[in-house]
Amino acid sequence: MIKLDPSSFDESQLLPAAEAIKGGGLVAFPTETVYGLGADALNEAAVRKIYAVKGRPPDNPIIVHICETGQLELLSSYVPEKAYRLAERLWPGPLTLLVRKSPRVPYAVTAGQETLAVRMPAHPVALKLIELSAPIAAPSANISGRPSPTRGEHVVKDLSSRVEVIIDAGETLYGVESTIVDLLSEPPVLLRPGAYPVEELEKILGEKIYVPDFARGLAEASRALAPGMKHRHYAPRTPLILVEAREYSQLEAYARTVREEAEKHGRAAILASKETARFYGGLKVIELGSRGDMFSIARALFDALRRVDELGVDVAVAEGFEERGLGLAVMNRLRRAASRRIVI
Repeated sequence: MIKLDPSSFDESQLLPAAEAIKGGGLVAFPTETVYGLGADALNEAAVRKIYAVKGRPPDNPIIVHICETGQLELLSSYVPEKAYRLAERLWPGPLTLLVRKSPRVPYAVTAGQETLAVRMPAHPVALKLIELSAPIAAPSANISGRPSPTRGEHVVKDLSSRVEVIIDAGETLYGVESTIVDLLSEPPVLLRPGAYPVEELEKILGEKIYVPDFARGLAEASRALAPGMKHRHYAPRTPLILVEAREYSQLEAYARTVREEAEKHGRAAILASKETARFYGGLKVIELGSRGDMFSIARALFDALRRVDELGVDVAVAEGFEERGLGLAVMNRLRRAASRRIVI
């Protein structure tokens, strides 16, 4: 375990992790979104270890993380002009772009496909680790299907005996993964909502981005061009019921319905907003944040889903949120985590 302060660390602290990457090992490291489980993206055997350690489905591609734009040309045979436009404005940052892979990128990274998901993280530790080692293929540093890790202790609980090095640099900033957009398609397609709202990308591009049902968490894609498009994700071990409303203007009436659902199941916990938490007296409540600040809710979400399993309840009931801005990413995660959805 390497513990460090991301605002004042020395690169020498990262040398053991960089050597592990270069030697074909696995390193858990922080990004601005969630913690990643990284391997040298050009080392096929190392990348295959990621799938084995996580129990990751073999048809689920892995994002490659770079530290400077020149590495994009190394990894790709074709980058759309629109991708450069977004990268110029938003990199480093929580935006993943779909490009054509270079022959030097192993098919283990792309799950056998000719497209590659790539991003430049906005975290000083991640950028320095890549600079000291190699472009890093990294999904989230958790067991597949579980909530993504936003703190070093989450990684330790899931993977402590399975990786060479864990770098603990405290809580991540955004708490949900990067936004993934396919600019090889016309019009552009949102593959996974994330920390950059799709509305922001549309302003930069000057055009609408198509949002399919799988990006809303309402369906599975027929094939996964990028992470988060297929398979159940983000789920606690405790059954999770998501209660959605067609609109959220009458919060007291909505909270009554949420409470009624929770009370059907014996011991229950409710994942609630700040505005509704007062309506759940006598029940276990995990408060996520204010509906007027979806950043706070997104940042708290995965930690809350992990806390559910620590409460010893029979079921958790989660409130839903409007699909505007970061609300789309939050609802994607909740729908994929839920064992049942109720829409009222």
